[in-house]
Amino acid sequence: MVQVWNKKINKNKVIDKLVRGVLFAFTLLSASFIFIIAGVIIVKGITPFISQNAGLGPVNFFTFITGDTWLTGTAFFSNLYSIGFIIVSTLFIAFLSLLISLPIGVMTALFIGKVAPKRISEVFRTVIEMLASIPSIIFGLFGASIIRPFVYDLSSALGYQSKGGNSMLATILVLAIMTIPTIASISEVAIRSVDKNLIDASLALGATKTQTHFKVVLTAAKSGIFASAILGIGRALGEATAVSLVAGGRRSGFSFDILDTTSTLTSIMLEGLKETTGIDYDIRFSVGIILMVIILLTNALLNFIKKKVGNIDVK
Repeated sequence: MVQVWNKKINKNKVIDKLVRGVLFAFTLLSASFIFIIAGVIIVKGITPFISQNAGLGPVNFFTFITGDTWLTGTAFFSNLYSIGFIIVSTLFIAFLSLLISLPIGVMTALFIGKVAPKRISEVFRTVIEMLASIPSIIFGLFGASIIRPFVYDLSSALGYQSKGGNSMLATILVLAIMTIPTIASISEVAIRSVDKNLIDASLALGATKTQTHFKVVLTAAKSGIFASAILGIGRALGEATAVSLVAGGRRSGFSFDILDTTSTLTSIMLEGLKETTGIDYDIRFSVGIILMVIILLTNALLNFIKKKVGNIDVK
């Protein structure tokens, strides 16, 4: 009996080790993708800065990240690829889109998670999940057919000559619409996870439901809400297809005019992938390096703030 029991234990240990090894292999495979992708982007991206680029000379890195002119297909110059103004506009657009999508997404999550009756909340939760799964090209087509004409009419009413509605405002609105489902879904999970005893205690002390929702529930769920903001701004920074349909493709000059055309790092990358060799192709990978650095720094900053916010206790 003891021998049978020992054999069973040994067999289970072997199975556990085997499963652990398989899981480790899958985890290693998954983690390796980021290094492979980053490696390819970096190798291709540094090429314009260290090669002669078919006699044009290497691209000056400082000029590349600080300049205000992006001219493709330059036959005689290699230093007319500058993305300083595009970096600024990318961050500006992502921040403004978050200012719109975060309050709307959080209020939507609060309604679904705590205010709406169960059946209604289930319907709206399904709708939000469907919106989050819609491909970006669909949002881009919506922006091109609905938002862009709206911006054009608004510009005309203000006496401003808009380029068919292609503008920073149209880009901001499209990105805001795209990120609302992500923010709402994650925030709703955080709101539903708030301890019911905390809510009951607030009501028992005489607070109204509205006061409890805004002062207790949202405060207790602040860490999850902030996580949703991080994912939302990450999607805004990384979106290319939808942005390209409404941005207008600005090629020079710093501008904070929301009715003027604009460009983002992702739209610049997408619009130029028409060739397979040459500086005009390789420089897109250089933009990719800068985008990865910006996303890493942004995520690091936001996660640092999230930790600070999450350490504040609910009083």
